[in-house]
Amino acid sequence: MKKISSYLVSSILVLSACSSTKKVTTITTTVSSTTTTSTANTSIANDGKVWASLWQQRAAEYRALCFQAYNIARLRVDEGVKKVSTKPLAIVTDIDETLLDNSPYDAARAIQNADYSDKTWKQWTDKSKADTVPGAPSFLKYAASKGITIYYITNRNENERGSTLYSLQHYALPNANDEHLLLRQDNSSKEIRRQEVLRTHDILLLCGDNLPDFDVLYDNHPTEESRMAATQKLQKEFGSRYIVIPNISYGDFEGALFQYNYKLNVAQKDSVIRAKIKLDQ
Repeated sequence: MKKISSYLVSSILVLSACSSTKKVTTITTTVSSTTTTSTANTSIANDGKVWASLWQQRAAEYRALCFQAYNIARLRVDEGVKKVSTKPLAIVTDIDETLLDNSPYDAARAIQNADYSDKTWKQWTDKSKADTVPGAPSFLKYAASKGITIYYITNRNENERGSTLYSLQHYALPNANDEHLLLRQDNSSKEIRRQEVLRTHDILLLCGDNLPDFDVLYDNHPTEESRMAATQKLQKEFGSRYIVIPNISYGDFEGALFQYNYKLNVAQKDSVIRAKIKLDQ
């Protein structure tokens, strides 16, 4: 079967190349009775997102980095509970790509050469099918066992509250209730919600995959240069109070790259990438 399939695919490619009217090559591959169709003109940006999702799903290195981050977080918990605090301790955590793994959604959009949309994202979160990020549930449960309260600060919308709570409770995560789930309200900045937590608790750690999860310096659409400068300024916080989980699929790094112009089409994004990426000459 493998030889026959290879011959057919090769024949299709040759015929397509010879055709003067067909500009897009379509390759159909059948694996375990599942048929996937992909087009040869997938954008650079979305090709990258496919590989990013594949890495998140398949690479032992990704899992190792997550374990590394949460192992450091455990050490910080052990240190933190020994110190005198005037308020109860809390940990603030992001949800998406920090606690829940949405790579199936990202991969499905990218492999179709399609962008994120609020509609398709809501359809995904409504399913409550996301797996957990390696090491996250056990860490949060460990922190809770030490008397630390967990707050979930996410930029999911209010209409996703039910499905989000269902996911958190499905994995028996601590403090998975309305009081401790702080969703996006008027804007995407998390600073006001962090201040809400600080009124009653001392925040021992912040966990996230996107730099605005940690500090107000990353708010208000800073340039790439400003983000780098803020990171340099805050370097001692990373691994101390700020625990970063790897996410190369999406984030404010992408917004800054495209100057926060979310109306760019895939060809325009590819043009920006070609202009900015360093290549061997």
